[in-house]
Amino acid sequence: MSALTWAVAAVVTDDAGRVLLCRQGRGERRYALPGGRLRPAESPVRAALRDIRAETGWDIELADLVGIYHLTSPVAATPAGHAGPLPDVLVHVFRARVAGVRPTADPLPGCRLSWHAPATLPEAVTPLTRAAVTDAVAGRSGVLRDARWAPGDDEPANDSDGQPADGTDGRTAVGGNGAAQPPEQRGEVAADPSLRP
Repeated sequence: MSALTWAVAAVVTDDAGRVLLCRQGRGERRYALPGGRLRPAESPVRAALRDIRAETGWDIELADLVGIYHLTSPVAATPAGHAGPLPDVLVHVFRARVAGVRPTADPLPGCRLSWHAPATLPEAVTPLTRAAVTDAVAGRSGVLRDARWAPGDDEPANDSDGQPADGTDGRTAVGGNGAAQPPEQRGEVAADPSLRP
């Protein structure tokens, strides 16, 4: 196993049963669950509440833990310009609902939020996101699942204040892109308010 990073994400649903996804970065990035990385001495529950509010603007209510997903990179996978393989990530994925009828804060610019029916997720969704949504909708709890980094999942990820959360060069991603580089550093605009339920 390579270096290990702890992260959180949530399958956040609204009253219509739709799932909130975030698509970060330029170009054809994949959709992923909202979330981020744990800070030192922070519990997964606190990290999920903090990171999801910072990323999406929504306050959420956590219902339970869907499972822990172990995201690994292929042994020989070293992205160009990097000294070693991508770190392994243990992602605590929660089942959650939005608290209220609208966000309580503005989402991070560049996190393009959208609501999706679980049965018709976009094609460009991370493998971890697809597995976690499937598990959450099926009512599973306590899932332990292994996943692999997919091609193109080597985007740097930062916590909600824009800094690499694990002290490395920031090459970790939740579900493929998770809480990526702050959008304002990428020159992107805020999410479309019409996407709010």
